[in-house]
Amino acid sequence: MTDSATDMREFHWLMDMLATIEVGLVLLDEEHRIQVWNAFMEHHSGRSASSLHGQSLFNAFPELPREWLERKTAMVRQLNTRAFSCWEQRPYLFPFPNGRPITGTEPWMYQNITFCPLTGSDGQVSHVCLLVYDVSDAATNRRQLEQANAQLSHLSRTDQLTGLLNRGTWEALLAHEYERHSRYQGKGSLVMFDIDHFKQVNDNYGHQAGDEILRELSRRVLDLLRQSDIAGRYGGEEFALILPETDAGGAAVFAERLRQAVADTPFTVAKQQLSCSISLGTCPWSEDLPDYACWLARADQALYASKHQGRNRCTPWSSLLDQSRD
Repeated sequence: MTDSATDMREFHWLMDMLATIEVGLVLLDEEHRIQVWNAFMEHHSGRSASSLHGQSLFNAFPELPREWLERKTAMVRQLNTRAFSCWEQRPYLFPFPNGRPITGTEPWMYQNITFCPLTGSDGQVSHVCLLVYDVSDAATNRRQLEQANAQLSHLSRTDQLTGLLNRGTWEALLAHEYERHSRYQGKGSLVMFDIDHFKQVNDNYGHQAGDEILRELSRRVLDLLRQSDIAGRYGGEEFALILPETDAGGAAVFAERLRQAVADTPFTVAKQQLSCSISLGTCPWSEDLPDYACWLARADQALYASKHQGRNRCTPWSSLLDQSRD
């Protein structure tokens, strides 16, 4: 048997193997005309090899990212080396529906693509072969794991009832804010507040009503905050806010606006209108604060001064505050 006959037989064996493997194979000439379209591609595209042979890939599939794909194949031809595309960079090249029952939650097949140069007898690259790997299972598992981790991270940082930051996370950010002010100076204020007579709400209307008021109050707080402000549920019915780049006057204006947003609009709970008020304390950052805990304690003292003076009011911290509590 001659060498050429042996080569042809091996070529046909190779083509038979590539036609049946669970990897997509597309062979393109210099004009991006389709020369090979194996069974994997037929099955997932719904297009037969005979109907596509000789057609421009971009005419057959106009939804493909032509500019990107032309750059990719041009680089493979010029450098005569392989190139790759990972699903993390581009989820898919061919928009094939995801038909796997295990990963049926994803609408499209995730794909890794390998671009291989094929040289002719003259040593020049005559064709580019695209190998299309279905990585939907691995990609979906990775995405689900990332989503689960993100959700766990979010739950670990937030209060489940109100959606605000929990106490630990909020205090960690307060410590960071204190260090930033200590290094660069600048303005910043704390606001602490709680709901007046909240125990009576729980006693008279039940804890579900109390929970709904806490949720609605949190929504009203978020509506007033700037993007840079940091809100947390400090505990029970007590809340704490960090207002960066805000001096004592700005904190007082914000606190009064929040107080009015609560006092002037009743809460609707189980089709009942319940009126509530809040007491607030504010404290700006100053150079004499030894640590963030002292900053927090001063805002807390101002809050309890408001409660001691009759509630439904805001008190700024001063060294003359009566630190007694109800």
